[in-house]
Amino acid sequence: MLGANPLLMAYLKIGIVFDCGLFNNPRIGFDVPFMARVDVAVEPSDILDFVGLYLNDEAVGEKIQGMLQVNAITPWNPSMQGPLTPKRLQIWREARAKYNTEGFTKDPVGLVEFIGCSCAEDSGNSVTAELHIPAVVLDIARKREPFIGVSAVTGAQFNKPMSAVACLEYINLHIRADKQNQLYLRAEMTGQDKEAIRAAGRDEETLPARILKEKMKREHLYANVAQLTS
Repeated sequence: MLGANPLLMAYLKIGIVFDCGLFNNPRIGFDVPFMARVDVAVEPSDILDFVGLYLNDEAVGEKIQGMLQVNAITPWNPSMQGPLTPKRLQIWREARAKYNTEGFTKDPVGLVEFIGCSCAEDSGNSVTAELHIPAVVLDIARKREPFIGVSAVTGAQFNKPMSAVACLEYINLHIRADKQNQLYLRAEMTGQDKEAIRAAGRDEETLPARILKEKMKREHLYANVAQLTS
């Protein structure tokens, strides 16, 4: 599970700091809660299998090794989505009180909702948990030092300004590079996993397809794939 890896969770938290505007309002995470929806999906670990599914190539094998990918962070907006449910508000209040007792009174605390992206409907395949943003994560986010990485395709070095989008790309590339599955984030793809990618290739307007297409537009690994159908 993603939450069991400290490095990946640190970068996810940095992305959430940016997207939820924690630097814009000092009350967020202290007097008032915040919540981030994190859409996750399973993609082929081999980019060629991804291309095959996206183009609906019948030559793609039946058994495909999949890997977890983080496709989007969406901040909860109370003015558009309404207030938190009583259950979620209670989870946040208990978490805020717990971290205050443990001495983390200066660290923001919110909620994160992980939701699977393989279903056609925006349904209840989700888990909500407390989210503590430690001081070290806030410091990294505040400094905004750029990412220095190496392209998985060309091998060329690149610099990217730190942002929520860059954090997601870093997480996804890190998972992709884990060929030995030391993160335990790989498993055989299900029919639903595959269909979500095929639906994006057909330019369907289901939520998982839209989220995947947005991811493909912003992450450099998919640039050539997107051009195949443009």
